[in-house]
Amino acid sequence: MKLPSDIELFELVDKLSLTYFNKHFIDKVYFNTRLRTTGGRYLPSKRVIELNPKYVLESNKEEFYGIIKHELCHYHLHIEGKGYKHGDRDFKELLKATGSPRHCSPLPSQQREYRYKYQCIQCGFVYKRVRKVNMRKYRCGKCRGSLKEI
Repeated sequence: MKLPSDIELFELVDKLSLTYFNKHFIDKVYFNTRLRTTGGRYLPSKRVIELNPKYVLESNKEEFYGIIKHELCHYHLHIEGKGYKHGDRDFKELLKATGSPRHCSPLPSQQREYRYKYQCIQCGFVYKRVRKVNMRKYRCGKCRGSLKEI
């Protein structure tokens, strides 16, 4: 999927808003290239939705639409004066009603590469680590068993 222009992005957000919320989106939406670990954000003080352009380029259309729907949940609840934050009941109910995701999946370019894998000898739990672990010093956090490198 290629990066849409600002006008195309606004039209897409407005279309999704009408489809899932039966309300027009009348404020601003744009791409913010400085976003790294989040798919998007809603700024209530400015009534602006910022979206991460990497999700358009690296993920599929459904993932990107899910991010837009999530931010529209924040937007419409804020406009209506209801609880628009992640912990609010109104927000959780609207997410469920519109089929919006609670969190977006990590970008393929942002996923960590684990160099070391350790497995507990007793319970079999696998630990993934970037840094090497001293297996004589550390044990399994679940059952206190010894670790082996796999």
